[in-house]
Amino acid sequence: MVSRAVLWYFVRVMLLCAAAVACGYFVSIAHYLYAAVAGTVVVGLGYGVISGYFSLIEQLEEFAEAVKYRDFTRRYVVKGNHRVQDRLFAAYNQINKVYRDVRLEKEAQHEYLNRIVNMLDSGIIFYRVDTGEVLWINESFKHLFQVPHLGQISGLKKRHPELFDKTMGFPAGQQEVATVSSSEGKIKLLISLSEFETKEGRFRLGVYQNINDAIDETETQAWHKLLRVLTHEIMNSIGPISSLAETLHNRMARWEGSEEIEDVKEGVSTIKRRSEGLIQFANSYRLINRVDQPDFSNILIVQLLENVYQLLEPTLLKKNVKLDIIAKDTRLVLRADLSLIEQVLVNLLLNAIEAVKDEPRPYIRIQALEEQGKLLVKVVDNGVGMTADIQEQIFTPFFTTKKSGTGVGLTLSKQIMRLHKGSLYVESEVGRGSTFVLQFAAVPAPFSLASPR
Repeated sequence: MVSRAVLWYFVRVMLLCAAAVACGYFVSIAHYLYAAVAGTVVVGLGYGVISGYFSLIEQLEEFAEAVKYRDFTRRYVVKGNHRVQDRLFAAYNQINKVYRDVRLEKEAQHEYLNRIVNMLDSGIIFYRVDTGEVLWINESFKHLFQVPHLGQISGLKKRHPELFDKTMGFPAGQQEVATVSSSEGKIKLLISLSEFETKEGRFRLGVYQNINDAIDETETQAWHKLLRVLTHEIMNSIGPISSLAETLHNRMARWEGSEEIEDVKEGVSTIKRRSEGLIQFANSYRLINRVDQPDFSNILIVQLLENVYQLLEPTLLKKNVKLDIIAKDTRLVLRADLSLIEQVLVNLLLNAIEAVKDEPRPYIRIQALEEQGKLLVKVVDNGVGMTADIQEQIFTPFFTTKKSGTGVGLTLSKQIMRLHKGSLYVESEVGRGSTFVLQFAAVPAPFSLASPR
């Protein structure tokens, strides 16, 4: 095929040369008519050779322009296999096919990686350091921080100033645990940032892993082990003392004697009273390790809230606390253990009543709503609020801000929510009250309801 094309091109050049020689010969012998015919042949053959040459150059320039703009969709028509142009067009078509295949393969790999990254629970953001342009965020980032779109990294400052400060101020190549606000309330994040530079600029990749559940699970197990040891040791030590003190107290109650005897009787009575207090204290912490497995049923949320209100109505009236129940959608259904969730809500409301006791107009609101596939129950008060330090500790066993509190209620409530595959978190500000949020998975209709008590 190559030799025939070369031969054809060689023949055209030889004909052009022969016509030129003939034209010169006829001019030299004064045969101008033949010279004109030979000159016409020279012009025709010369134009054909030159136009073919420039046509190939134009096609090459067009092909180079298409390559420049990554356009490999054009297909060149090949009429045969003898012309140089056909061979060149065939080569162009082959190159376009190779690049199309490479592009399709890259697009498939990109889609594959994109789906994998979007399936990760960790939020990921990728942006340019010099311009702040956000090139990509995955679905977990959008969901976790409620950011459907982000064009500039500075836009994160308005929605999540804490997260923005951590992202911008945290050195690359290290990891740090931070507490930030999210769609699930205050959560702990493991933040990892890395930077790299190419000829296009400097880029930063941020990965935000929600480790709240893992930390809660680890802390819960640690506290359970500690509480088992403490309550066991306390009960073993105090039980005999309390029993002996009670025996001595009963016997000495019949004695009448000097002032020293009365002092002894008072001392034994004190030992008995404090021993019983310590036993009651230890028994209260055993509750944390003895939460029953939930007996799940579908509960109409408005009925649950009405039940809780009826239980606490006498206390609310006595304390002169106003309580509002807000549930715009009265069909909201909660799948939970009725008695355990009632226990959680009662505990949160009692805490709220305590928080608003010094307010001139004490007010509590219970609000139920569905938000992004989650059912939220919020207990809001207009009390004194809490500092950030207290918010970090209130779910820890033994910690309480009440003079007579045991520090069991919120720890037990959070444990119950974990058994329901839900979460309990707080949002508070000093002087502006507190909001405790119970978060459950929503239950779709149709449903059967548990009988209210």
